[in-house]
Amino acid sequence: SSNAVLLPTVSDVPRTDYALIKDYFVGFLKKKPQGEILESNAIIGHNWCQDAGIYEFTMGATGDKVKGRYSFVYVWEDGQWKISHHHSSVMPEAFLGPAPKPAV
Repeated sequence: SSNAVLLPTVSDVPRTDYALIKDYFVGFLKKKPQGEILESNAIIGHNWCQDAGIYEFTMGATGDKVKGRYSFVYVWEDGQWKISHHHSSVMPEAFLGPAPKPAV
């Protein structure tokens, strides 16, 4: 969207304008990522929707895998759905080890 914010998985730089967002994806796509959504939790509102979950990318250029948490917020703008906010972060288990599942 015109006010989009990207907090990407494999960069420490917040992307708050079109040029910075494009720069991230140009570099990311050079790695030839193939993504798979492992868990999705979508909510739909009036002229907005959000999705949060877990996905995993396999980088075709290297075979490396990156599992991450994500959230998207979409807005209806200028007659089409656009991403207003996207956040992605590497799963902490990659650094901290597996966490126990909460007893619910």
